[in-house]
Amino acid sequence: MGARDMSLDQAIDLLKNAVKYTGTIDQKHIDLTIVPADKRAVYEKAMAICQISINDGKISKDEFLRRVHLEG
Repeated sequence: MGARDMSLDQAIDLLKNAVKYTGTIDQKHIDLTIVPADKRAVYEKAMAICQISINDGKISKDEFLRRVHLEG
């Protein structure tokens, strides 16, 4: 899937695959080192789509964090 064809929902669904816990503390983050190198550019585009959508007010940051499973 090319970035031009990616919707906000598809970007969020993709980024869920890159969420992992941070070391010994109970906190999650997006880590692109866990995705295959040949797919990294697509994940970067997904992150950009989400950031632009937050900046444009299409989705709140809290809603993004909830949907990508980064909250709590």
